[in-house]
Amino acid sequence: MAEFATSIDIDAEPGVVFDYLVTEAGLTAWMGQHAVLDARPGGGFAVDIAGHAVRGEYLEVERPHRVVVSWGVVGSADLPPGASTVEFTLVPIRHGTRVELTHADLPDAKLDGHADGWTHFLMRLRCTTREGGAGHDDWVPLEDRADHRTPS
Repeated sequence: MAEFATSIDIDAEPGVVFDYLVTEAGLTAWMGQHAVLDARPGGGFAVDIAGHAVRGEYLEVERPHRVVVSWGVVGSADLPPGASTVEFTLVPIRHGTRVELTHADLPDAKLDGHADGWTHFLMRLRCTTREGGAGHDDWVPLEDRADHRTPS
């Protein structure tokens, strides 16, 4: 199993960033087209991202500093719903918040795709908190890109 970790600094207070992780309107402003969230430990986490149904549950919700969700994809044999864990830690810094993200328990074959996705979406989170919206998103998962597929 693999783990992806990264961080990004955002010009917004932790409470503002936190709301983008726990509300449907907030989450879909930077990631996904549709979400159904119940942001409490044991509550459901469902977001549709570029045609993929990501499902899990909130494991920890500590306003405004930490959100942990289980994560997986409906129909995936190697990363089914709830199989991995995504942790967001929000650290106050002088000019806003450092978002530290760790995605653990990823199958090795899924690491590059999730690293690509998280890099893309965290930049959108930064734009959203700064400008009120990141605009249309035409991101395609690495595994769905024609130039990434290997011939059968």
